[in-house]
Amino acid sequence: MKTGGALVLFSGGQDSTVCLAWALARYDRVETLGIDYGQRHAVELTQRRVVLDEIRSGFPEWSTRLGDDHEIDLKALGRISETALTRDAEIEMTAAGLPSTFVPGRNLLFLVYAAALAYRRSIGTLVAGMCETDYSGYPDCRDATIRAQQQAIALGLDKPFAIETPLMFIDKAETWALAGTLGGQPFVDLIREHTHTCYLGDRTHRHAWGWGCGTCPACELRARGWDAWQEADPPRNPPKS
Repeated sequence: MKTGGALVLFSGGQDSTVCLAWALARYDRVETLGIDYGQRHAVELTQRRVVLDEIRSGFPEWSTRLGDDHEIDLKALGRISETALTRDAEIEMTAAGLPSTFVPGRNLLFLVYAAALAYRRSIGTLVAGMCETDYSGYPDCRDATIRAQQQAIALGLDKPFAIETPLMFIDKAETWALAGTLGGQPFVDLIREHTHTCYLGDRTHRHAWGWGCGTCPACELRARGWDAWQEADPPRNPPKS
């Protein structure tokens, strides 16, 4: 068990929930941070609180290490971003070769604010769900970007600082598998029932892998990962629902 604590960038989605469990299995004290940046799928801000409550009530070993939750208002980012995550706009590829869901500077800004909070809380590690394998072309999800940001934060704060990205080099099927390894079927069921990843904020359609529209890139990615994991690991098939 690592001492010193960790601050998890926790949106309430599948990836950040797995990252939270990963941190709870490794650190003696874990705090969480949610960020309201004017996202179109703001329902994730509601679901993140539900997920935290479910972890506290359903996973006693983790709950003893799960500390304070924090939320930051960064709606200014949404106001200056012309993207499909911060506007009612079509999700498509842009002339720049990036998806219209790319919010410029989002992860960089998130990490700076998280580091400022961690500094005040005497925490030297951030845990975040950036992933180079399934990153949809977002340049601020690349490992090289995160390592550069880690160095900049350590220099700017004048103290050692780490950014852990446990999902960086695994795909969505492996993320589902990691969830099962960390918390078994109960944790997989928690992710399916309570997390939110759909870009459109849809919680009216229930699928085998969870709630969402089923057609946006986030839903399609999550569904493909679920199917691949089920095919690779049939004993983990959940009951029909």
